[in-house]
Amino acid sequence: MSAEATNPEARPEARPELSRRGRTRLDLRRLGRAALLGPTSRDRLPDAIGHVAEAHRAHHPDADLSLLRRAYVLAESSHRGQMRKSGEPYITHPLAVTLILAELGAETTTLTASLLHDTVEDTEVTLDQVRAEFGDEVCFIVDGVTKVEKIDYGAAAEPETFRKMLVATGNDVRVMSIKLADRLHNMRTLGVMRPEKQARIAKVTRDVLIPLAERLGVQALKTELEDLVFAILHPEEYEHTRALIAAHAGERDPLPAIAESVRVVLREAGIAAEVAVRPRHFVSVHRIARGRGELRGSDFGRILVLVGENADCYAVLGELHTCFTPVVSEFKDFIAAPKFNLYQSLHTAVATPEGYVAEVIVRTRQMHRVAEAGVIALGNPYATAPAAEPAPDCDEERVDPTRPGWLSRLLDWQQSAPDPDTFWSVLRAELAQDREITVFHEDGRSSGTLSLPAGASCIDAAYAQYGEAAHGCIGARVNGRLTSLASRLSDGDTVQLLLAQDASSGPGADWLEHARTPAARIAIGSWLQAHPDVAKPAATPARAPLSVVGARGGGGNAVADLPDATVRLAGCCTPVPPDAVAGFVVRGGAVTVHRIHCAAVAQMRALGRTSVAVHWRATADCRVTLLAESFGRPHLLADLTEAIAREGVEVVSATVEPPVEQRVRHTYTLQLPDATGLPALMRAMRDVPGVYDVRRA
Repeated sequence: MSAEATNPEARPEARPELSRRGRTRLDLRRLGRAALLGPTSRDRLPDAIGHVAEAHRAHHPDADLSLLRRAYVLAESSHRGQMRKSGEPYITHPLAVTLILAELGAETTTLTASLLHDTVEDTEVTLDQVRAEFGDEVCFIVDGVTKVEKIDYGAAAEPETFRKMLVATGNDVRVMSIKLADRLHNMRTLGVMRPEKQARIAKVTRDVLIPLAERLGVQALKTELEDLVFAILHPEEYEHTRALIAAHAGERDPLPAIAESVRVVLREAGIAAEVAVRPRHFVSVHRIARGRGELRGSDFGRILVLVGENADCYAVLGELHTCFTPVVSEFKDFIAAPKFNLYQSLHTAVATPEGYVAEVIVRTRQMHRVAEAGVIALGNPYATAPAAEPAPDCDEERVDPTRPGWLSRLLDWQQSAPDPDTFWSVLRAELAQDREITVFHEDGRSSGTLSLPAGASCIDAAYAQYGEAAHGCIGARVNGRLTSLASRLSDGDTVQLLLAQDASSGPGADWLEHARTPAARIAIGSWLQAHPDVAKPAATPARAPLSVVGARGGGGNAVADLPDATVRLAGCCTPVPPDAVAGFVVRGGAVTVHRIHCAAVAQMRALGRTSVAVHWRATADCRVTLLAESFGRPHLLADLTEAIAREGVEVVSATVEPPVEQRVRHTYTLQLPDATGLPALMRAMRDVPGVYDVRRA
């Protein structure tokens, strides 16, 4: 397979871009050897850096190009005599990688490191030389991209190289920017490799590099990498998609006419905007075809509208929905709620009178730069602060404003995965999570936020907040309601995690089934390995709840306005004076008394049942049912019973359920001599060590 055959978007009309500053952007996918080498011979490249300089100046007009020229001279001289498998001089590779980054708007430090990214790995140049010539930042980035020695790591060299790059990326995201551009150029020229090696590299690209490009927001690299991988791993489906696109090219495309209608509408509304048709890349067309079956003419692209300000985006949306028929289900606002990879845009779809449905993306020009280039478009996140601002403490670790939650999680758990195979498999699983949620956590002393993958459970939140101390977690409150640790969290939930006081507590054997994050799974797995007796608990017959029942019953001091009727207090809501109550006649003529807000009252009235007036006797005694939630520990039942007795309260019945995840639930029906003593009784029960909640049934 030739390099051209592995390039799905070699056709000229594949991705036309909007002009910038009146200059037509270079089409990176059509830049071949001639563009890099010019008309000169192979062994002489005097003007090769000119393409990089031109692309760099288009984004950074005041950039100092002397650093790039010095880096190019060092790279060219150190790689001189080395050839790629394609037969080209090796220097064409760092030049192509640097040109990719320059076209995306990378700043000078990134481009300098990109030109030198293979010198330490493949030549006699050392990191000390790079540091002496170009400074600490360039040296750090080059070191981050440099592979570990295979002679030292053997089969673990690839996972350890990625671990090294990810750790470096945690301190400087520009490391991964260069790695992505490096892999893109290698994928473009992969046709000279053996088919089995092509497949191996394509699989790693699919499982690791493409998810990383998505998470860093570098869509321009991600989409082309997807297409190149698609061509190698799924050649038949790729050729079918290519045939669909080729057939569409010979038909009338409705999108240009729709785009012109959008231009007219916005011009008449006085909104300054650029409107263009964005053809879909191969994988996108393939996904649409699989989802919809037969493709329509408007399915091969989308309309892109670029404006100046955020407010203009919503003005454009209003005009589109006024002048066209909106497809409401297709509307998404990623400006008010950006994606976790920095992406912002408005997405909508409109139907035309001819029956076509066109997808429309609305964004500002700055949003467009970030959507295409992600973190690369943010420039240097470590630029020196202005003199007017206080300089940060040199001893503190620099804070990367582009470091997202998923990267912080990854850096945390990789420290607990010393085994390269474990790291490699868990890394792929982590990167397969393509959506994030944010939850708010409280622990009684402080609060904050946690970023977790979609589908994460309370177990994941516990390990994200407490680390290995989460081994003692026995339950959680989500949005104020007690729930199990297996409960899945949703975006915006508030979670309060409950930790056992027993330091020897550990995770249950079933926790691995509910943990989604690598940090949680690795920590749980390590604990279970160290405690094999817990990993496979012996099957035990279910125990019935322990019950203690007294002799008293009846309606307490409630009286129904129904002669000779037997009165019973409902067990579902256990009313006590001075609760507002209502009674209903049940089978046998008895009157059951409920609190007025009990759900059973609404059900009775919905069935047309007439309530009976109920009042309380002048006597102050009453009966109530309380639920107590506690950590399991010895003598807990005795301590609770003693606390109840000290308040002068009689236990009518008590039920203790078997422990679940070290949590015990107690149900007490109590006879109080005075209803006003109920709050004091509940406080006394809560004060018993291990009890964390007492409430009325």
